[in-house]
Amino acid sequence: MPQTDDELLAFETSDLEDWDEQRARAALGGRYGALYRNHLRIALHLDSWAEAEGGRTDVDAHYKAGYTQALQDMAAFLRQTYYLPRGPD
Repeated sequence: MPQTDDELLAFETSDLEDWDEQRARAALGGRYGALYRNHLRIALHLDSWAEAEGGRTDVDAHYKAGYTQALQDMAAFLRQTYYLPRGPD
């Protein structure tokens, strides 16, 4: 069952440096709404991946921290609409 827009936007925003809910909602309603929804679904997957990586014991702690941070950063960039095409909507 597809997730609603509200479900896709139900994530913690306090760590996002450039979060703008109006921009996100406008993106959902804009020309690239389907693409942005896909980005939000990918971000959810990246969250799960980062959580799983955080529990690994078979890698160096610094490597694990960096890898986890990279996954979290990518999810944040996707959520903040950074990878949507720019230009007139």
